[in-house]
Amino acid sequence: MRTYLFIISVLILQTSCEDIIELDLNNAEPKLVIEASINWVKGTSGNEQFVKLSLTAPYFDSTVPPANGATVVITDQYNVVYNFVEEGASGIYKNTEFVPILNSTYTLNITYNDEVYTASEILKSVVPIDYVGQTLEGGFSGEDTELKAYYTDPEDEKNFYFFEFISDIPAIPSLAVYEDRYNNGNQIFGYYSEEDLDIGDQVTIRNHGISERFYNYMFILLQQNSNGGGGPFETHPTVVKGNCVNQTNPNNFPLGYFRLSEVAEVIYTIQ
Repeated sequence: MRTYLFIISVLILQTSCEDIIELDLNNAEPKLVIEASINWVKGTSGNEQFVKLSLTAPYFDSTVPPANGATVVITDQYNVVYNFVEEGASGIYKNTEFVPILNSTYTLNITYNDEVYTASEILKSVVPIDYVGQTLEGGFSGEDTELKAYYTDPEDEKNFYFFEFISDIPAIPSLAVYEDRYNNGNQIFGYYSEEDLDIGDQVTIRNHGISERFYNYMFILLQQNSNGGGGPFETHPTVVKGNCVNQTNPNNFPLGYFRLSEVAEVIYTIQ
């Protein structure tokens, strides 16, 4: 019986390989993608910031088209205006005079193709990274390099965190979000595991202070992407809306998020 089934399976596979399947994919109108992450790394001035604007593209396109010619402005709660100027035709809009103020509210205003997009957020603080623990025998195989970046959560506060682990090997950065619901006031850690890291490799560890709304947004994105292996801006099963709103045409909503974070950063060398 096993031989019979194997022969049938081979015949089916051989026949199927001769068929050409053409996928008729609907190409929707491109949407604006807003990557507006204002990051103030502890110990720096935080004056140099940028906003990246791009457009969605058909599924099989290998390039991401930039959104050129937009007007990008961020205004703080004291009505100080920061103009972001596009660098060439890159879709990257820069400002070198930004002044970050913890717990202050900032408003993003983008005008693109005669439509106005807005969003508001608070610049969230973050505690420092206390230390990094390491083992070379982590993961299911017992052969992964495992890092734990410990930090002490403030007591009697509701805090949310966004961790990035970026190594110098060609691998996708590891992203994760945490909340302090069950760890308020305790020392906890962000976790990273990678089998291809060797002694002497470096990992940049960043912990961002974030709002509850961004935590919920990123949590959904990472859940959708947990089996795909791509980044947070890859194609997802369902559209997750951020905090940016098209004031001119609400139906033509953008993708992406406007976030402001203080960042604790450590560059760790594998030992």
